[in-house]
Amino acid sequence: MNLADLCSRLIPIAKEAGSFIRQESLTFTHHQIEYKGLNDLVSYVDKTAEKQLVEALSILLPEAGFITEEKTNQTIGEVFHWIIDPLDGTTNFIHGIPTYSISIALQQNDELVLGLVYEVNRDECFYAWKGGGAWLNGERIYVSKAPKLENTLLATGFPYYDFKKKEPYLKVFQEMMEKCHGLRRIGSAAVDLAYVACGRFDGYFEYNLNAWDIAGGAVLVKEAGGDLFNFSGGDEVIRSREVVATNGLISKEMLSIITNHFKSVHV
Repeated sequence: MNLADLCSRLIPIAKEAGSFIRQESLTFTHHQIEYKGLNDLVSYVDKTAEKQLVEALSILLPEAGFITEEKTNQTIGEVFHWIIDPLDGTTNFIHGIPTYSISIALQQNDELVLGLVYEVNRDECFYAWKGGGAWLNGERIYVSKAPKLENTLLATGFPYYDFKKKEPYLKVFQEMMEKCHGLRRIGSAAVDLAYVACGRFDGYFEYNLNAWDIAGGAVLVKEAGGDLFNFSGGDEVIRSREVVATNGLISKEMLSIITNHFKSVHV
């Protein structure tokens, strides 16, 4: 099965899990919250959606292993691994804020070759595969053409449990805020990356992220023509747990600001 066919069969799987999440949002209550750690929330919705996805993906590509947020399946594959976040934006979901998504990526050896982000409440399915471009509900998408930081709308995320880097982060936040149209904090890294891919955001930066937060959206950004790098300018974003995504035109400006304030952190 080629990547394009695999992607077309992945879309209804993501949408079915999204339908479950959307339905559960109508009756979810706070007493159903669980805590994995400080401010790290989860619920039966995350776990059930992940089980649904794992079951369907096991049939779609039986030889693949899994890297999943809720660890419902940790099978090791020889070549392929699905990287899954069943509900990216759990805190939004729990508080009734309607921005959350499903993120799925396929990794072949160490390379991400397919990515999907399904924004549940807007019914927007972003998907991409290696060499096939990036798409939103059947329409080709591209990153923006904003030439300079002063022309941009940026996105970021805030640390919620590890605050050791908060001082350089806040300095970056302040400088970015002063040099662009505005900064947004949506609450789903996967959606932030998808929005960079389709040109709604011109750039995005965040740290303390996991593979399942980044992987699906990373494929989207690259296939839409954007840049993706870590806070030191390297191309390793999964293991570094840092990501900067841009339209390619503002990469130098964003990286200059970030490296200036984070240089002591990376020494």
